Amino acid sequence: MIKDPEIIKALTEGVANFVRKRLVPAEAEVSETDEIPQDIINEMKELGLFGISIPEEFGGLGLTMEEEVLVVIELCKTSPAFRSVIGTTVGIGSQGIVIDGTPEQKAKYLPAMAAGDLIASFALTEPDSGSDAASLRTSAIKDGDHYIVNGTKRYITNAPHAGVFTLMARTNPEVKGAAGVSAFIVDAKSPGISLGKIDQKMGQKGSHTCDVIFENVRVPAANLIGHQEGRGFKTAMKVLDKGRIHIAAQHSSR
Repeated sequence: MIKDPEIIKALTEGVANFVRKRLVPAEAEVSETDEIPQDIINEMKELGLFGISIPEEFGGLGLTMEEEVLVVIELCKTSPAFRSVIGTTVGIGSQGIVIDGTPEQKAKYLPAMAAGDLIASFALTEPDSGSDAASLRTSAIKDGDHYIVNGTKRYITNAPHAGVFTLMARTNPEVKGAAGVSAFIVDAKSPGISLGKIDQKMGQKGSHTCDVIFENVRVPAANLIGHQEGRGFKTAMKVLDKGRIHIAAQHSSR
């Protein structure tokens, strides 16, 4: 549903103009250097692109799903790396907090994400279980007012640039299915987190993925999304459903 046709028309036209005049001419540089210039990222911030899916009360644009798709379609008319740089924050990185976070968690993290000052990545995929949230092995064991996290995540988009990870981990190792999985907000600078080498891919230069390794990482219990264990699988499914609109928009732009 489109809330205000005039506003969304102005926004999509502005993004289309930005794509045509700034992003398309920069494609060769990004392909050669495997980096998106910081001045382009700054312009994305100014356009509000990091906050298109974040509610207005937290500094985002609060677009509806239909409006978001229209904006992303325009952004996908250039190298996918440019969509990727905002993609994890506006999609899978922030939406677990938007959907299931507590008021305190939303107030703490969403404004910085909407401004583009805090990159959020989604740490689900693992070497042995892929993106099957119900089969993941990364553990988060309660220890007083913290959880101790151990495990490895693979192919995590924007991990080298992330300030926080929305992490899926098993809080009840005795429950092998989805019911034992919980979701956490994890500071990327936490002691015990290390990154693997940036994956070398055929294409998509400027879009970076790598392993994220958690070794006895202490995560405050306050960072359990929604302050409820066992909801991680449901959160992941809601988030992944939201993320699929970006994939659909990318195909629609071809």
